[in-house]
Amino acid sequence: MTFETMLSTMAGGMLKTSLIFILTLLGSLPLGMIVALLRKSKIAPIRWLISGYISIIRGTPLMLQLLVWYFGPFYLFGWNIGGWRFPAIIVAFVVNYAAYFAEIYRGGIESIPQGQYEAAQVLGYTKTQTFMRIVLPQVIKIIMPSVTNEVITLVKDTSMAFTLAYAEVFSLAKQISASQASFMPFVIAGVFYFVANYIVERIMVRIEKTMDYYQ
Repeated sequence: MTFETMLSTMAGGMLKTSLIFILTLLGSLPLGMIVALLRKSKIAPIRWLISGYISIIRGTPLMLQLLVWYFGPFYLFGWNIGGWRFPAIIVAFVVNYAAYFAEIYRGGIESIPQGQYEAAQVLGYTKTQTFMRIVLPQVIKIIMPSVTNEVITLVKDTSMAFTLAYAEVFSLAKQISASQASFMPFVIAGVFYFVANYIVERIMVRIEKTMDYYQ
């Protein structure tokens, strides 16, 4: 296999890696907020359920969660999982990252002084208006550095999709390296990941700067 062919093949794998990354963010960011709000519910069973979910997700490896989501439907319900590989990957990543984002959101929400809620109530704001217009904008600014770290970690964690033999860039690097007895595919994969992380980091830094209203 020539270098050009190798590069082209792995570039196709990087597109699949990017798809995992984008779909995970689109699913986990809003789901994380829902989980964070449920985590603060006044209904005790809901709080316990959400706390258990977060504990399980944070306490077990992502690789294991991928295997559970992929093989679980077959062993539990006897479903045909022939076309379930990619959906299982996305579900596992979204559920995993939603738990981490939920804790980030919760920390941001709890950092808002209680006086702001009381002031909003005096001004006649409803709880929803208070959260959307006063609390949420501040929370987003506060949590951006932590969110940036998680997003960068996600770029690298997409390599875990190789667990289910999905042909993303890391899986292709392993396959080509084994067949060609060459270390070059791993070098190419490393460059792809570095470039992707650099782009993500620059985007997140720019977003942070736009929210730095004290400058």
